[in-house]
Amino acid sequence: MQNKGNYYLTTAIAYTSGKPHIGNNYEVVLADSIARFKRKEGYDVFFQTGTDEHGQKIELKAQEAGVTPKEFVDKVAATIQGLCDMLNVSYDKFIRTTDDYHEAQVQKIFKRLYEQGDIYKSAYEGLYCTPCESFWTESQLVDGKCPDCGREVKPAKEEAYFFRMSKYADRLIKHINEHPEFIQPVSRKNEMMNNFLLPGLQDLCVSRTSFKWGIPVDFDDKHVVYVWLDALTNYITGIGYDADGNSTEQYKKLWPADLHLIGKDIIRFHTIYWPIFLMALGEELPKQVFGHPWLMMNGGKMSKSKGNVVYADDLVDYFGVDAVRYYVLHEMPYDNDGNVTWELVAERYNSDLANTLGNLVNRTISMSNKYFDGVVADKGVQLKPEDSVADEDLKKTVTGTYAKVISKMETLRVADALTEIFGIFKRCNKYIDETEPWVLAKDKETDEAKANRLSTVLYNLVEGITIGASLLQPFMPETAEKIVAQLNTSLREFEQLEEFGLYENGKKVTDKPEILFARLDLKEVLAREEELAAAMMAEAADEAAEEELNVIDIEAKEEISYDDFAKLQFQVGEIIACEEVPKSKKLLCSQVRVGSQVRQIVSGIKAHYTPEQMVGKKVMVLVNLKPAKLAGVMSEGMLLCAEDADGNLALMIPEKEMPAGAEIC
Repeated sequence: MQNKGNYYLTTAIAYTSGKPHIGNNYEVVLADSIARFKRKEGYDVFFQTGTDEHGQKIELKAQEAGVTPKEFVDKVAATIQGLCDMLNVSYDKFIRTTDDYHEAQVQKIFKRLYEQGDIYKSAYEGLYCTPCESFWTESQLVDGKCPDCGREVKPAKEEAYFFRMSKYADRLIKHINEHPEFIQPVSRKNEMMNNFLLPGLQDLCVSRTSFKWGIPVDFDDKHVVYVWLDALTNYITGIGYDADGNSTEQYKKLWPADLHLIGKDIIRFHTIYWPIFLMALGEELPKQVFGHPWLMMNGGKMSKSKGNVVYADDLVDYFGVDAVRYYVLHEMPYDNDGNVTWELVAERYNSDLANTLGNLVNRTISMSNKYFDGVVADKGVQLKPEDSVADEDLKKTVTGTYAKVISKMETLRVADALTEIFGIFKRCNKYIDETEPWVLAKDKETDEAKANRLSTVLYNLVEGITIGASLLQPFMPETAEKIVAQLNTSLREFEQLEEFGLYENGKKVTDKPEILFARLDLKEVLAREEELAAAMMAEAADEAAEEELNVIDIEAKEEISYDDFAKLQFQVGEIIACEEVPKSKKLLCSQVRVGSQVRQIVSGIKAHYTPEQMVGKKVMVLVNLKPAKLAGVMSEGMLLCAEDADGNLALMIPEKEMPAGAEIC
């Protein structure tokens, strides 16, 4: 096989906040089919996937689970990698953003960009979405919620480092216009240009101080590197990039990437932020970023509480690995969202895998054994003109499919490529109907011509199936191997697939054909789906109950009258400045705006908040508490907090945005 050169392919790295569902796993199966196909074409493929393991969301999840963030991500990363292995994904590298070499390079990259003036220090104030770890402006919200995930956002303000995005915007626009293949499908390119680039880019926040689970900025340890500068750089650190200029030979060989395969929801980060980071580093841009659609459940997003989350391992346990691979690859449109339900998988399984493919292979092998003791031989016999027409049309269909599949795969139309391959198996089934082997078999003992014609028919079927299986290998590798094993042959190289007649005359197929895909009873499938849904909803209910039971009982104080309560004055305050109280291990001194006044309030919360985290918060203030000196500093009120059984404190803040000075009653 001629070596066609290198091909570097990546998926987005999976976020380790929990077990991914089948919609998340679709991407890595899609990438695997492309990687396997490229290897068969003759490319030296390097396929990288992995996990994104830092951020506030993971820090909070770990706290809820009562483990360290590293323990939490170790467990989830193992689950994600295990799902990749279960789905027979042939990755060459599984990177984790907690890998030492990656963290070291991210620190180098951050420092280099800072020193060359692309990153600067300032402060960020905006509306923050914790699940997405993104700041938004009011105008970017959709119905007052995060435009990416639809969840609530909260006001936040903190010191941060920023990347000067606008410095490279014109250069990126020029690159996109000059390289129409860079962002695919075209609809994604238009969205990025019209919604983000052409209106003008804002500088990007690239560090955080409000949480600790991240890669520290080594020259300013209050800060950790924000998720996207950390996560996106995995595409170069994983193959040996070095920010000091000592990159490995592997990096020089593989970069720029041929394809970044990602979900449409993160196209902005990969086609705007990532290229600009690379420009600042003086590196080439990836050749193509493909934003694939989503796999939905009954047209909507999956929810554990609704019992409609579909997990890959559940599907594989019931349908098998290759059946699941086939479904997600075949049922995902090029540009629109796909749909998955157990019923749809079962219907596709029965129609395409059991009927079209499995039944074809089984019938062909069974007839070869029944009529010729398994021996396959091309006698080159046609008895009537219709035979020649049928033979030639079969051969034309089979040998012409390779070029069609290549054309589809060049534009990443994987579902269409699979449809072309199954066209071979459908044509073979039609060929059986046309040639009626059972009719020829009636007289084969007394009519040598019919016997030879029957042998020719079966040879053509075996040859057609072999070519079809060879094309099928990148998409359903185990099935392809099983097929040729039963035919007592091997999978062919791609350059052999336009030639009909390479199956060796006189070979014997297996005498015990295996049923590749047994038909499924739809009632049993739906019963299994209901069983899993019920278990999932029960688990969600248990988790909710556990959350409800997370309560604390404290000793009751003496009852007071309403008049006693009415003496207390509570108002919303906004912390406009905060600093540590000198020589105190516990105290912070905050300047709190309450209405038109600014009060100085000393609080024993230093172990729970940094001064930077305090600034910008709206808090509950007891304003008519008699002033007192604490550690020599005058305090003019009290900030109210909640305390759990372990002594952890949380400031009481209003649920909705309220002005400083609003009365709490």
